[in-house]
Amino acid sequence: MNDKQHEFEKHDFFRSDRFVNDPYPYFDYLRAQSPVLREPHQGIFMVTGYDEALEIYNDPDRFSSCMSTTGPFAGCPIPLKGKENEDISGLIEAWRDKTPFYDQLPTMDPPTHTNHRALLMALITPKRLKENEEFMWKLADQQIDTFIDKGECEIMDAFAQPFAVLVVSDLLGVPAEDRIKFRQQLIRNEREQATIGGTEDRDAHHSPLEWLYSTFSAYIEDRRVHPTSDVLTGLAKATFPDKSVPTPLDVARIAANLFAAGQETTVRLLSYAFQVVGDRPDLQKRLREDRSLIPNFVEECLRFEGPVKGDFRLAKKPTQVGGVDIPAGSFLYIANSAANRDARKFENPGEFQLNRADARLNVAFGRGRHTCPGAPLARAEAVVALNRMFDRTRDIRINEKVHGPAGARRYGYLPTFILRGLTHLALEFDPVSGGAK
Repeated sequence: MNDKQHEFEKHDFFRSDRFVNDPYPYFDYLRAQSPVLREPHQGIFMVTGYDEALEIYNDPDRFSSCMSTTGPFAGCPIPLKGKENEDISGLIEAWRDKTPFYDQLPTMDPPTHTNHRALLMALITPKRLKENEEFMWKLADQQIDTFIDKGECEIMDAFAQPFAVLVVSDLLGVPAEDRIKFRQQLIRNEREQATIGGTEDRDAHHSPLEWLYSTFSAYIEDRRVHPTSDVLTGLAKATFPDKSVPTPLDVARIAANLFAAGQETTVRLLSYAFQVVGDRPDLQKRLREDRSLIPNFVEECLRFEGPVKGDFRLAKKPTQVGGVDIPAGSFLYIANSAANRDARKFENPGEFQLNRADARLNVAFGRGRHTCPGAPLARAEAVVALNRMFDRTRDIRINEKVHGPAGARRYGYLPTFILRGLTHLALEFDPVSGGAK
């Protein structure tokens, strides 16, 4: 075993910070052995292959999402020992309400997930998404107005976080007078609050979600008694596919999930997109000159540095993936970031290619039933944000006082195995005179 192999074997991906800043050599090392490989520290099957990831994402009969956001690291109450050769589907259901975050959409399995996902999609209609995108353009300018004259900003605090929260607030019809309260509750210090999927032992907490549950339940209860013509009344009237009426808490959970998904994915995506824009003046020039390239640029950002590093599944029964035997009760970690750099799917996957024809095939937001519900918002917000920042500036640069010179940048990343994203990004720019268009 050479020194590099020894390093990969020595460090626990889930409990060490060793691979936080750059996990890709580790993923490549795993995939070179097998696209599905059991790592030695936690006994978790690491899925680094694109086709294998899709196979698991699209098969809820063999793989449960019951602990998708935490894996075994928040504690697994299900008694799995000795069940390796059994079908544990019933056991999972018997213990589901004891598992972490069991009441959230990402951890649900069919048919419960099917019903709640249908409710979510009934709320996010094409008409509503179109109206929301129109709101994004106005909001982007309003947010840019708060920092443009300074010629510099920390893009996540100044733009990405408030922008993401207010976009979802508008989509779900949060009354204008309440939106400042949503910003205060949902925007948090990433370094202090990143607990889910953290590489350090910390207690997971529900506080932002609990606040959203309470707030949206109150909205739904009020609109069912006092209906108006607003979006919240539409949420209050929404039903499951079988026409049964969801409880106010059911609707609140869907809304809370959309807030969480929309905020997390958008902030990560925006920060990386602007990092590339600042680090690659050649790409920035091409994007400024041809705005039609921006949507595919966003897709390549998602493929190259997607906001979701990985996701867990629990094997319901003995099975195989990629020719590897998977005992029942085994945890699998689907490494989205690794699948997006699988050379069997993407040519020269370690290169950022603006015109990559298959960039949209990325699995940055997962795939199948559990595709992140915030994905359409994140894509649209990134396109709007890049366009408006290009309109309002002549040049966007990485702040070298904060991040160092080109070729020797210093960037910090979230210490988590679930999310992939910068902790902060300081930019400089030359404002265009005349203000918003």
